[in-house]
Amino acid sequence: MIDHTLLAPEATAQDVADLIGEARDLGVLAVCVSPSMLPIRPGGLVTAAVVGFPSGKHHSLVKGAEARLTVDQGAQEIDMVIDVGAAVAGDYNAVLADVLTVREAVGTDPVLKVILETAALSDEAIVQSALAAERAGADFVKTSTGFHPAGGASTRAVALMADAVGGRIGIKASGGIRTAQAALDMIAAGATRLGLSRSREVLEALPE
Repeated sequence: MIDHTLLAPEATAQDVADLIGEARDLGVLAVCVSPSMLPIRPGGLVTAAVVGFPSGKHHSLVKGAEARLTVDQGAQEIDMVIDVGAAVAGDYNAVLADVLTVREAVGTDPVLKVILETAALSDEAIVQSALAAERAGADFVKTSTGFHPAGGASTRAVALMADAVGGRIGIKASGGIRTAQAALDMIAAGATRLGLSRSREVLEALPE
């Protein structure tokens, strides 16, 4: 259930190759990288890439084109960032339209994860944005980019998202999960996928 992640702007092709090697060694599900690092050869791992990252302030058509390009270059999963400002303003129709544009650009096959940037949102905005993403065809709603100054994942946000979508779509917790206990807490709150950049540290610290 882990997306082994490398999204640092200074990441090199060698860093991504090292990420893939570590991911294979750890036995995680997927590697998640920036779209400019594609195509990659993950050797049986799922390939995920981010879209509209990290601000979400890209035009929806640009997000759609970027998503289509990532799929053409081998991405099986897409982690897109919503227009967080639209969610803050309560314009959930704009959130829905943003997600729908990306979904229509790539079709039904790629897994679409929608990043809400929950640390910047009220509880109501988290719930309504999660529901809008679900209506637009998302397969997962996701907490965070890990780049927002307001913070990353929280168990409260995960629980709100899980309650809102009621098991109909997945919940990805990502952003600042650095310990085994934090990972276990996110799972207990309802996370069905974890985005980790320190996967080895987390996995090695888990109890037998």
